[in-house]
Order: sequence, then structure tokens, then C-alpha cells
Amino acid sequence: MSGNFTVQADTIPSLSSAPAAWAQEVRANLTIELFDSMEAVRSDWAALERDENNSLHHGYDWCRAWVKTHDEPLAILRGQQDGQTVFILPLEIVRHNMVRVAQFIAGRFSNINTGLFARSFHDNMTPADAQALAGRIVEALKDRADLVALRNIPAQWRGASMALAALPTVENQNHAFQLPLSASFEATLQQLNAKRRRKKFRQQTRRLEAVGGYAHVIFRDTAEKHALLETFFEQKAIRFKALGLPNVFHAPETQGFFHMLLDSGRDGQNVPLELHALRLKGEHEGHIAAIAGLSRKGRHVICQFGSIDESVMPDASPGELLFWHMIERACAEGAELFDFGIGDQAYKRCWCTQETAHYDVLLPVTALGRLAAFAQRGVTRTKAAIKGNAQIYGLVQRLRARVSNAGE
Repeated sequence: MSGNFTVQADTIPSLSSAPAAWAQEVRANLTIELFDSMEAVRSDWAALERDENNSLHHGYDWCRAWVKTHDEPLAILRGQQDGQTVFILPLEIVRHNMVRVAQFIAGRFSNINTGLFARSFHDNMTPADAQALAGRIVEALKDRADLVALRNIPAQWRGASMALAALPTVENQNHAFQLPLSASFEATLQQLNAKRRRKKFRQQTRRLEAVGGYAHVIFRDTAEKHALLETFFEQKAIRFKALGLPNVFHAPETQGFFHMLLDSGRDGQNVPLELHALRLKGEHEGHIAAIAGLSRKGRHVICQFGSIDESVMPDASPGELLFWHMIERACAEGAELFDFGIGDQAYKRCWCTQETAHYDVLLPVTALGRLAAFAQRGVTRTKAAIKGNAQIYGLVQRLRARVSNAGE
């Protein structure tokens, strides 16, 4: 068992803020083990990820694709109680300046993080349990990290309380947006002013039909879907440059991660990553006007990314048109939630009726980690304040774009 570290209940000092007596649910027979490879806990991982409330971003295939394309040390934490695995936290250790940060694997590209928890564990968690769990996590990572930073955790997810949200948190500056789905697309549209939406859909369709029409395409062929992903990277780079934003998809290892996800196996309707596109016909035959990457776990569909090419027919709003078809298909296939992911954007508010606040857990392990946690809380709250003020946020975006254009 390479890299194994076991934390027994009677060896952990209490946190300064914890009560003298820990709740029995956490104290009794709980151990935390640390592993430096995913394979060591694969069977337990498979059992926990079957729960629909455990994020698809913590699925084995998703994390493995990141690990195969990145070279960061792992710190997989497994919690067991009475001999049963009750949670797995898939973590990697990343250096930010001089600080060693334990964070979720592929956390930068995760739209929702939950950890992998047995329902019986988080359903019975008390505030005292949470404080004790925080102390155990810190102790398990004392020789590996300065700070534990677990981001984008919802307090509640699909009717269940999330265990990690009970730990000390700061609200993330970004929220996530979702559209609950009904059994029929028509019933789903009723949440959104169906008459107005259908009128807009007809207008978009007529504009494209006037130049030859379009098709909603789901790419299955290996070569075609990898070529489409490259087109997405190109479209997104142009968009980021126009907005004066850094291109988060630029790194070769990041692009390799998404290419590897495309090759991960499907399990019925469940899929790590599937590419959809709006492809034009007629005068602009073959032109890809919009692209989206979708994932599905159980009844939860999540949009991982999207891009548009505004060089042709921008007035037809191809990105919004693509979402229409993807949501219609999700309804037909029995999904119950279409998730637009993190980030407040106009097109998301146009579609979504549900907004979910996310929280970050920051647990200092060392003195350096305490300083980093203090600074990070300040940065997060400042960003939240800026984004909460439309005038200031608009000014920041304009300045950013101006700086980017000046550097060309």
C-alpha cells in the first residue's frame, strides 16, 4: 500500500475551536488513510461514485484523465468507519508560489464538487462531527500540504446536505445555474415564458433556413470528435482574446485532459464528455457555428464548456439555438436537471430558474497555510463584492479588454 497513512481516532489532537468531546458518529472507529495512487482504492471509489449526488467531476474516469495528463502528486484520502468506506476525497498537491495546496483533482475545471461520500455518513453529520472531520483531514495531510483548499461546494445539492459544506467555509464569488427539466420539453419551457421562447426559436430557424439551414450534430466518430474539440479550442481562444481574458484552455496538458475524456467509456446514457455542435448547411456548408461539451451522470446533465463562431450568421444566436436542441434532447432522454455550471452570464440567466451558491473550504495545515488562507478569503470576498456591483464589474471588464487589445 504505497504512500499509506492511517489516522486513528485516539491519535488526533482537537482543533482549537472544537469542543472537548467529539460527537460519537465521527469519533467511533473512524480512520483516514492517505494514498498516492488512485488504483489503490479503485473498488471503493466505484462503489461511492454510483450515488447520483456525488459529483461526476469526482468520477474515476474523470480524475484518471487529469492524472494521466498532469504531473502533480496525489493525496487520496479514504475514510472508513467500522470497516466500511464512508468517503473518498480525490486530492492533488499543487504549489501556488511557495504554498503547497491540497485541492480537488482537476478542480480548476469542476463545476460542482462534493467529494465522494456515503449518504449514511453525511446525512447524520452534526456541527461537532464537521469540526472533528476538519481536524482529521488536516492531520492526515500534515506532511504533504500547507493548506487544504476545496472549492465550489454546494451547501445543498438535489435535496441533500453536502458533508464538506459543514466545514468552515467562505462563499465563492461565483454561483452555478441550473434548469430543472420536466418529462416534456413543452412543460420545461413553461418555466421560461414558452410563447416568447418559441417565437425567438422560429426567428432563429428562419434566418438559418434562408441560407440553407443547419443541423444539431452529436459527434461519435473518434477522429471527428477530436477534430471538433480542436475547433472548440480555436473558437474559445478567439473569444477570450476579444474579452481580454486569459485562455484557461491554452495549456497542452489541459487540452490533453479533454481529449482523453472524449475517449472514456460510456455507461448507458452516462458519459464523461460528449460533443454537440450546430453545423450550417447551404451557403455555409460545414461551418461550425457553436460547440458545447456535455457530461451526464444519472439524471444530471452538465454543460462543461461552450463556444461560438460569430463570423457567420451571428444574428441567428447559434449558441442559444444549440442549447434549445440539447435541452430538448435531455428532456426526451429522461434527465431531470440541465446544469449550465459556474459563472454568472446573461445566457445562463435567460435559461435558468435555479441559482446555487457555492462555498470554499480553507483548512490551514501549517503557519504558512494560515497566512495563505487569510489572503485567499480576502481575495474571494473582494471578487464577490466587485461582481456584486454591476458598474464596477463592467468597468473592470472594459479595462481588461483594453489592456489585452493594447498588447496586440
